[in-house]
Amino acid sequence: MSHPHPGLSAPPPLPAEGLRIIALGGLGEIGRNMTVFEHAGRLLIVDCGVLFPETDQPGVDLILPDFTAIRDRLDDIEAVILTHAHEDHIGAVPYLLRERADIPLVGTRLTLALMVAKLQEHRIKPVTLQITEEERHSFGPFDLEFFAVNHSIPDAVAVAIRTAAGLVLHTGDFKMDQLPLDGRLTDLGGFARLGAEGVDLLMSDSTNAEVPGFVTSEREIAPVLDGVFREAGKRIIVACFASHVHRVQQVLDAAEAHGRSVAFIGRSMVRNMGVARDLGLLRVPPGLIIDARDVESLPDRNICLISTGSQGEPLSALSRMANRDHAIRIEAGDTVVLASSLIPGNEESVYRVINGLTRWGAKVVHKGVAKVHTSGHAPAGELLYVLNATRPSNMMPVHGEWRHLRAHGVLAELTGLPPERIVLAEDGMVVDLVEGQASITGVVPCGYVYVDGLAVGDVRESSLKDRRILGEEGFITITAVVDAAAGKVVAGPELMARGFSDDKVAFDKVRKLINDGLADGMRNGMTDVNALQQLVRRIVGRWVSDNYRRRPMIIPVVVEV
Repeated sequence: MSHPHPGLSAPPPLPAEGLRIIALGGLGEIGRNMTVFEHAGRLLIVDCGVLFPETDQPGVDLILPDFTAIRDRLDDIEAVILTHAHEDHIGAVPYLLRERADIPLVGTRLTLALMVAKLQEHRIKPVTLQITEEERHSFGPFDLEFFAVNHSIPDAVAVAIRTAAGLVLHTGDFKMDQLPLDGRLTDLGGFARLGAEGVDLLMSDSTNAEVPGFVTSEREIAPVLDGVFREAGKRIIVACFASHVHRVQQVLDAAEAHGRSVAFIGRSMVRNMGVARDLGLLRVPPGLIIDARDVESLPDRNICLISTGSQGEPLSALSRMANRDHAIRIEAGDTVVLASSLIPGNEESVYRVINGLTRWGAKVVHKGVAKVHTSGHAPAGELLYVLNATRPSNMMPVHGEWRHLRAHGVLAELTGLPPERIVLAEDGMVVDLVEGQASITGVVPCGYVYVDGLAVGDVRESSLKDRRILGEEGFITITAVVDAAAGKVVAGPELMARGFSDDKVAFDKVRKLINDGLADGMRNGMTDVNALQQLVRRIVGRWVSDNYRRRPMIIPVVVEV
């Protein structure tokens, strides 16, 4: 398998008949999916999503793809193709459109409806083109054909990209549920037709490449939910992704069957289900939905809440319920259903929420104890089907952590694809398809871009390091006023600590060490304020390490009179 190595540099010029592929996100991670295709001097983008922060990224709201590689070529972009409306595929679009507002957004009806609703919150009115499966459209030198795929959100598509360099099939996120709730099957026949035509490069979803077999049908979830509703004696709270229309439909059906009224909790859930209802993709019986403010007026046995927060997001409705920081207060006997899978990296947050809910007496039903969720991604058996149907000349696993990408590469080898035709790349690596051969030819800048409140890109790794130190070790500030000419400290040093220690006796000891150290330094000719501040930092740092084995942030302030 062709794979990255540290000796890569900027890529050479792209040959006239070549196709260049640059993933600016989605390789080696679950999220931030964005792939740039270049041909004949023009660019095409497939997806533009966000990654959600982990616990070692305090204060960060979202993580965006790095647009540096295309920032000076925004006018060359023909369109952004949106394969479906999950946040990890559309969440960064508002930030891209801030840089060029008229880039056409191409997607299916639900995808564009959710995208437009999101952009309204950013006060952006986009240029859109609605497509359906089996349609073909050209954007500059790119001839695109769209194929229906089954996923955990309606209206998902794969896209075939034809250029003079060859045919690329990008599956987007998909699975092959043989009995989908909406009857919309993954177009395996269309994939096979492309295989007969000749797929030069297959870019395929790798999320479940390590999972053997075939996906559980969505239809198998309904009886389990029905059993949960039958046994619950008090309120039922179901947490799922705010875009999982199929799961919400199953919950609505169960609630109707058991005489429970339903309230949506969470802004994104209310918005997305409103859009799905308007488009006819969500069937809501009359009188079933109530306002969240009316919940308290009904008996507990007649209430069902559908909430966001299935991944343990700190500010989500479910997390706040677990912390007793929400208008809905969890009580003994309530049933909470986590109707989603765990995104890798979110396990700790989810189990913290489960423990919080259980503490207040709730019964928590999740995938580990009942079949209340099925994945939206194809496991190994289905990925093999796609590989055998398309028979690609080259294959590039996408959408997954390194273990997923490598496992998908092994599957490709099992189907007979030579290892040198399997490209394992990571974000920022440049893959060129030239004369039927795909290979890594270079690398472009591709770091994390952090969204922190209204600031985009202002927070860097150094800032996050400081935040981690502050959160884990606390800080100490030292203020001293010196007369360098006289070689003495005229005021202070004053110490203030937060998140460290309140031992005033200990601070008296270090205060004397600082005073003596500054006096010795100035007597030996040290008069520069910056040098004196570094001296204070060393004195305090050594004292803290020797006495506490801690490494707080030390902020010295020395003022010269």
